Amino acid sequence: MAFVTTFGVALLAAVLLSSLSARSPLSTSGIFLFAGLIAGPLVFDAERLGSDTVREIASVTLFAVLFADGQRAPISKLRHQWMDPTRALFIGMPLTFAVVAVLAHLLIGFDWTTSLLIGAILAPTDPVFAAALVGRDDVPSRLRSLLNIESGLNDGLALPVVLILIGTLGGQIDETTSLGPVLFEVVLGVVLGIVAPVVGSLLVRLPVLGVTPRAQSAGPLAIAILLFVLTDTIGANPYIAAFTAGITLASVAPHASESFAPVGELTSELAKNAALLAFGALITPALLGQVGVTGWIFAVLVLVVGRPIPVLLSLIGSHRLARNERLSAAWFGPKGFASVVYGLLVLSSGIDSAEKVFAIIAGTVIVSIALHSATDTPVAILLHEEPAEPPVTGAR
Repeated sequence: MAFVTTFGVALLAAVLLSSLSARSPLSTSGIFLFAGLIAGPLVFDAERLGSDTVREIASVTLFAVLFADGQRAPISKLRHQWMDPTRALFIGMPLTFAVVAVLAHLLIGFDWTTSLLIGAILAPTDPVFAAALVGRDDVPSRLRSLLNIESGLNDGLALPVVLILIGTLGGQIDETTSLGPVLFEVVLGVVLGIVAPVVGSLLVRLPVLGVTPRAQSAGPLAIAILLFVLTDTIGANPYIAAFTAGITLASVAPHASESFAPVGELTSELAKNAALLAFGALITPALLGQVGVTGWIFAVLVLVVGRPIPVLLSLIGSHRLARNERLSAAWFGPKGFASVVYGLLVLSSGIDSAEKVFAIIAGTVIVSIALHSATDTPVAILLHEEPAEPPVTGAR
């Protein structure tokens, strides 16, 4: 009950401060994270949540946000805006993985395999916090598309690497950690993400059935719930499945997708806030103490070097984005619930330095939430006020 009460108080505070948040560095995310720190064992010991509970909450949140975000990228849009997200995914993300691993090895002293694991956990951007820009109409659509597609896919692509590295380190978790089955889970996630919305849209078209306008928005929600249960039951990659399902639904049933958008945004926002509260409640003084001075320096460098430089390098030669848009894409690579979920997998795996690894991950996520949540509004204002560079002749 203490957790529910704290959530209600934090939600009321977020509503009352929403006008101020819209024009200042104060963020709703910061309010819920701070509330979690206060309600958790750091101060009042109001309610101690287990790491498994927090992992489940964060995993459901990530799934919900990916399903909603996928619907912003139907096939018709992907045909015209695939180049820059592809650069970010297949050039920027591996470079980020490598830079973060080197930082973890040199600054904190982890062995190379553990450093690579940290790099895999912190390489993907988080769609939950990227939504702060993706959902704003005053941000150029090409930048929103890049951030949305990149953050939607990189979580699922990082998961196989995380699992394989945990297995290499001798960790024991419920998920499989061998290469073949892990890759099969990715493929299965893609298949389920396509099949589930297609089957749902076909059922609606059966002559004996019909959907009223009032009930239309519940259809995608039902598909999302059943897809989540199905991926959990058969072991498919849930994050790839969620984002693929969102793309497929927006492509085959655009009216249902448009009807679901307000419901999806509200559900995702509430789930995000609950997960932030739970994550904050998990943080203890002992955990923060394990981060250490070098850990905090590492966290800052991950955000100001580990993401921006690789992304800027990956976008060299891109003529679709203006200079300020490339800089915004490079900066706005928040670390969030995907990293928390993967960090909690490490914590429960029993590998050497598991607690230290999770402390470093948690510290980086805290710094990322603070910096990125405080700068999304200024970045949006910058993008809205500064005119885009004129397109290069002949650019496609």
